[in-house]
Amino acid sequence: MPIELTITLSDEDLQRFQDSIDKGEQLLDNSVPTADIEEAAAELIGKAQSLQLPEFIAERLLKLQVLLNMVQDSEWQLTTAECRSIHSVLYYFIEPNDVIPDDIPGIGYLDDALYAELVCQQLSHEIKSYQEFCEFRKAEESRRKASGLDTHVGREDWIASKRAQLHARMRERRTLSKGGRGFRMRLLESA
Repeated sequence: MPIELTITLSDEDLQRFQDSIDKGEQLLDNSVPTADIEEAAAELIGKAQSLQLPEFIAERLLKLQVLLNMVQDSEWQLTTAECRSIHSVLYYFIEPNDVIPDDIPGIGYLDDALYAELVCQQLSHEIKSYQEFCEFRKAEESRRKASGLDTHVGREDWIASKRAQLHARMRERRTLSKGGRGFRMRLLESA
C-alpha cells in the first residue's frame, strides 16, 4: 500500500537550492556553456531511467525532460531570458557536490528529486503551456497528414498562432503569480 509523505523545507533548505540557481545564473554569464547544462540534465534523466532508483525519485527526475524539451524546441521559441532561467535552474544537476552528493547510495538523488519537484511546481504555467503546444502540434500534424496535406507547408503559420496564444497566456499567468517579477526563478518570496 502506498504511503504519502509531506516534507517541509525550511527557508534555509530553500536558500541552498536558491543559491544553486543564483550560481547557475552567474556561471551562465561567465563560463558554463548551456550545452553542458543540457547534457548534464539529459544524463540525469538517463540515470533515472536506467538505475534502480526508488520510484518516487525516478518519477520526479523524469519530469525534468519537459524543461529540457522546452529549451531545445526551436518551434516553441522561448525568449533568451526564459531559456537562461531554465538553464540556471538545470545547473543544479551538473553540480557534483549538491545538497546530497549523488554518489551516496540510496539517497544521493533525493535532493535532486526534491529540487525537480520544486522547480516543476514553480514553472507549472510554463510546463502546462508547453505541453498544450506539443499536443496541439501533434494533433495538427495528424490532422494534416490524414487530409493528405504536407505538414511542412505553411507550418510556421499554423504553429505561430497557437504559440503566440500560449506564450501570452503563460506570461500573463507568470506575471500574476510572481507579482510582476517575470521569469527569474525565485524559491523564496523575499529573495
